[in-house]
Amino acid sequence: MFDTMTLTKTVGAFCGALLIFLLGKWVAEEIYHTDGPHSSLEQAYVIDTGADADAGAAEVEEVDFNLLLAEANPAQGERLWRQCAACHSLEDGRNGTGPHLYGVVGRGKGDVEGYNFSDVFADNPDVWTPENLNAFIADPRGYAPGTRMAYAGMRSAEDRAALIAFLDAQDE
Repeated sequence: MFDTMTLTKTVGAFCGALLIFLLGKWVAEEIYHTDGPHSSLEQAYVIDTGADADAGAAEVEEVDFNLLLAEANPAQGERLWRQCAACHSLEDGRNGTGPHLYGVVGRGKGDVEGYNFSDVFADNPDVWTPENLNAFIADPRGYAPGTRMAYAGMRSAEDRAALIAFLDAQDE
């Protein structure tokens, strides 16, 4: 069963494995140690860790949205409208999952007849100005906490300006 020979073999195997690991550690230190004869040489390849990238990220320039809106292309906004068309309609009075967006620019935030708005918009006396729409489209849940709109947001300010220009041109 369990005799001294089995115990001796087990201890010997453990010591042998430890010896191999220590020998491997010693070889690795000799190869990669910085105090060796090659320590004065420069590194052949430096990996960018992003320390300089953080400094550049802080210098993001804020763009004037009114300037973007003035230069926006409504035709590009029509292409972007396809994302909105899944839940909204451009036909006056035809609501979908979301309220219709015909005449949305300049309309009251909760002023669509026959649509049950979230509480955040139902009693809101404010109007949808291009600036308000820009902030809402960029981050709906951040702009109006409690909104039922499931859209994650449009990151590009140029795209938002084009979409708002397209929506504004629909009721002319």
